[in-house]
Amino acid sequence: MFPVHPRTAKYMKQYGLWEKASANLVLTEPVGYLDMLKLTGNAKKVLTDSGGLQKEACMLGVPCITLRENTEWVETVEAGWNVLVGAEYGEIFKQIREFEGAAVKTDAFGCGDACEKIVKIIPIIQLFSMGRRDDT
Repeated sequence: MFPVHPRTAKYMKQYGLWEKASANLVLTEPVGYLDMLKLTGNAKKVLTDSGGLQKEACMLGVPCITLRENTEWVETVEAGWNVLVGAEYGEIFKQIREFEGAAVKTDAFGCGDACEKIVKIIPIIQLFSMGRRDDT
């Protein structure tokens, strides 16, 4: 599935790539954030040039093939869930066939318990702020 940005769709059609791509892919209009998370979580692999999608695929335990030569999310590569392939056709298809991601999910971005930690800290903050005057 390929949610296509309108500008990308325009150029794909202009250069005759839309018909070729739609023979092998389901091309859709862009989707919202929650729908993209659902699509990503149900994907076998993700191909992207998006920084955010690299991180979300990693957090969801979905192998990500990044069509760039660098990433702002180095942790995703170090964790084994992301591989950088650039734009070289042969390398892209090699990684589509071979890249499986890490054996275990990573907690490089936390383990999802930030809310619980915040709730536990609030009473401590309130305790220390009692009797403190802000009119100094």
